[in-house]
Amino acid sequence: MSDQRKIFTQIYDEHIDKIYRFIALKVNSQDIAQDLCSETFVRAWKCFNENKKIDNPQAFLYQIARNLVIDHYREKGRTQTIQVENIPLIDETVDLEERSLKNSDLNEIKAVMANIKPEYQDVVTLHYVEDYNVSEIAEMLNKSEGNVRVTLHRALKSIRSKIEEV
Repeated sequence: MSDQRKIFTQIYDEHIDKIYRFIALKVNSQDIAQDLCSETFVRAWKCFNENKKIDNPQAFLYQIARNLVIDHYREKGRTQTIQVENIPLIDETVDLEERSLKNSDLNEIKAVMANIKPEYQDVVTLHYVEDYNVSEIAEMLNKSEGNVRVTLHRALKSIRSKIEEV
Protein backbone atom coordinates (compact mmCIF):
# COMPACT_ATOMS: atom_id res chain seq x y z
CA MET A 1 0.00 0.00 0.00
CA SER A 2 1.34 3.41 -0.91
CA ASP A 3 2.27 5.92 1.78
CA GLN A 4 -0.54 8.19 0.63
CA ARG A 5 -3.12 5.43 1.07
CA LYS A 6 -1.74 4.57 4.50
CA ILE A 7 -1.98 8.19 5.60
CA PHE A 8 -5.52 8.55 4.27
CA THR A 9 -6.56 5.23 5.84
CA GLN A 10 -5.32 6.53 9.18
CA ILE A 11 -7.27 9.79 8.71
CA TYR A 12 -10.36 7.76 7.76
CA ASP A 13 -10.08 5.45 10.77
CA GLU A 14 -9.57 8.38 13.12
CA HIS A 15 -12.50 10.48 11.87
CA ILE A 16 -15.17 8.20 10.37
CA ASP A 17 -17.26 7.82 13.53
CA LYS A 18 -17.18 11.53 14.36
CA ILE A 19 -18.07 12.60 10.84
CA TYR A 20 -20.91 10.08 10.68
CA ARG A 21 -22.30 11.23 14.04
CA PHE A 22 -22.04 14.87 12.95
CA ILE A 23 -24.04 14.15 9.78
CA ALA A 24 -26.52 11.80 11.48
CA LEU A 25 -27.51 14.54 13.90
CA LYS A 26 -28.48 16.71 10.93
CA VAL A 27 -30.36 14.40 8.57
CA ASN A 28 -33.51 12.35 9.00
CA SER A 29 -32.28 9.00 7.75
CA GLN A 30 -29.52 6.59 8.64
CA ASP A 31 -29.16 5.71 4.95
CA ILE A 32 -28.74 9.37 3.97
CA ALA A 33 -26.23 9.86 6.80
CA GLN A 34 -24.22 6.89 5.55
CA ASP A 35 -24.33 8.13 1.96
CA LEU A 36 -23.23 11.65 2.92
CA CYS A 37 -20.50 10.29 5.16
CA SER A 38 -19.21 8.10 2.32
CA GLU A 39 -19.33 11.04 -0.07
CA THR A 40 -17.39 13.14 2.45
CA PHE A 41 -14.50 10.69 2.38
CA VAL A 42 -14.68 10.18 -1.38
CA ARG A 43 -14.32 13.93 -1.91
CA ALA A 44 -11.56 14.14 0.66
CA TRP A 45 -9.71 11.27 -1.03
CA LYS A 46 -9.95 13.00 -4.42
CA CYS A 47 -8.36 16.14 -3.01
CA PHE A 48 -5.80 14.15 -1.04
CA ASN A 49 -4.96 12.03 -4.08
CA GLU A 50 -4.49 15.17 -6.21
CA ASN A 51 -1.87 16.31 -3.68
CA LYS A 52 -3.88 19.39 -2.74
CA LYS A 53 -2.52 21.00 0.39
CA ILE A 54 -4.69 20.09 3.37
CA ASP A 55 -3.35 21.68 6.54
CA ASN A 56 -5.99 20.28 8.88
CA PRO A 57 -7.65 17.05 7.68
CA GLN A 58 -10.19 17.15 10.51
CA ALA A 59 -11.38 20.66 9.65
CA PHE A 60 -11.38 19.74 5.97
CA LEU A 61 -13.61 16.69 6.58
CA TYR A 62 -16.08 18.65 8.71
CA GLN A 63 -16.28 21.36 6.07
CA ILE A 64 -17.03 18.81 3.35
CA ALA A 65 -19.63 17.15 5.59
CA ARG A 66 -21.30 20.49 6.41
CA ASN A 67 -21.44 21.42 2.73
CA LEU A 68 -22.91 18.05 1.77
CA VAL A 69 -25.63 18.37 4.41
CA ILE A 70 -26.45 21.88 3.17
CA ASP A 71 -26.53 20.63 -0.43
CA HIS A 72 -28.74 17.73 0.61
CA TYR A 73 -31.36 20.06 2.07
CA ARG A 74 -31.12 22.48 -0.82
CA GLU A 75 -31.75 19.67 -3.29
CA LYS A 76 -34.61 18.16 -1.35
CA GLY A 77 -36.15 21.45 -0.23
CA ARG A 78 -36.80 19.97 3.19
CA THR A 79 -36.36 21.27 6.71
CA GLN A 80 -34.03 19.58 9.13
CA THR A 81 -35.43 16.77 11.20
CA ILE A 82 -33.71 14.26 13.40
CA GLN A 83 -34.81 10.65 13.53
CA VAL A 84 -33.92 9.64 17.07
CA GLU A 85 -34.09 5.89 16.55
CA ASN A 86 -31.22 5.89 14.06
CA ILE A 87 -28.56 7.55 16.19
CA PRO A 88 -26.63 5.13 18.42
CA LEU A 89 -25.75 7.49 21.26
CA ILE A 90 -26.83 5.25 24.13
CA ASP A 91 -24.72 2.43 25.56
CA GLU A 92 -26.58 -0.84 24.89
CA THR A 93 -25.26 -2.42 28.14
CA VAL A 94 -27.17 0.04 30.36
CA ASP A 95 -30.17 -1.42 32.20
CA LEU A 96 -33.61 -0.80 30.74
CA GLU A 97 -34.82 1.75 33.31
CA GLU A 98 -31.65 3.82 33.08
CA ARG A 99 -31.72 3.54 29.29
CA SER A 100 -35.34 4.70 29.21
CA LEU A 101 -34.50 7.78 31.28
CA LYS A 102 -31.54 8.59 29.06
CA ASN A 103 -33.62 8.12 25.91
CA SER A 104 -36.26 10.45 27.28
CA ASP A 105 -33.65 13.13 27.98
CA LEU A 106 -32.01 12.49 24.62
CA ASN A 107 -35.34 12.87 22.82
CA GLU A 108 -35.90 16.23 24.49
CA ILE A 109 -32.39 17.41 23.61
CA LYS A 110 -32.75 16.34 19.98
CA ALA A 111 -36.14 18.02 19.68
CA VAL A 112 -34.68 21.27 20.98
CA MET A 113 -31.59 20.96 18.77
CA ALA A 114 -33.76 20.48 15.69
CA ASN A 115 -35.38 23.85 16.38
CA ILE A 116 -32.30 26.03 16.66
CA LYS A 117 -30.25 27.62 13.88
CA PRO A 118 -28.00 25.26 11.92
CA GLU A 119 -24.89 27.24 12.86
CA TYR A 120 -25.87 26.82 16.53
CA GLN A 121 -26.37 23.09 15.96
CA ASP A 122 -22.88 22.80 14.47
CA VAL A 123 -21.14 24.57 17.34
CA VAL A 124 -23.09 22.76 20.07
CA THR A 125 -22.54 19.37 18.42
CA LEU A 126 -18.83 19.94 17.94
CA HIS A 127 -18.34 21.28 21.46
CA TYR A 128 -20.62 19.09 23.59
CA VAL A 129 -20.98 15.90 21.56
CA GLU A 130 -17.60 15.70 19.85
CA ASP A 131 -15.75 17.44 22.73
CA TYR A 132 -13.75 19.91 20.63
CA ASN A 133 -12.54 23.12 22.23
CA VAL A 134 -13.34 26.60 20.95
CA SER A 135 -10.07 27.03 19.04
CA GLU A 136 -10.50 23.67 17.27
CA ILE A 137 -14.08 24.55 16.33
CA ALA A 138 -12.98 27.97 15.07
CA GLU A 139 -10.43 26.32 12.82
CA MET A 140 -12.94 23.75 11.54
CA LEU A 141 -15.57 26.37 10.77
CA ASN A 142 -13.09 28.95 9.52
CA LYS A 143 -14.26 31.49 12.10
CA SER A 144 -12.57 33.45 14.85
CA GLU A 145 -12.50 32.05 18.38
CA GLY A 146 -14.51 35.06 19.53
CA ASN A 147 -17.17 34.34 16.93
CA VAL A 148 -17.38 30.71 18.05
CA ARG A 149 -17.67 31.74 21.73
CA VAL A 150 -20.47 34.19 20.89
CA THR A 151 -22.24 31.59 18.73
CA LEU A 152 -21.94 29.00 21.51
CA HIS A 153 -23.30 31.50 24.05
CA ARG A 154 -26.22 32.39 21.77
CA ALA A 155 -26.89 28.72 21.05
CA LEU A 156 -27.08 27.89 24.74
CA LYS A 157 -29.35 30.87 25.33
CA SER A 158 -31.59 29.70 22.48
CA ILE A 159 -31.62 26.14 23.85
CA ARG A 160 -32.56 27.39 27.33
CA SER A 161 -35.46 29.39 25.93
CA LYS A 162 -36.67 26.39 23.89
CA ILE A 163 -36.50 24.17 27.00
CA GLU A 164 -38.48 26.70 29.00
CA GLU A 165 -41.18 26.61 26.30
CA VAL A 166 -41.57 22.85 26.75
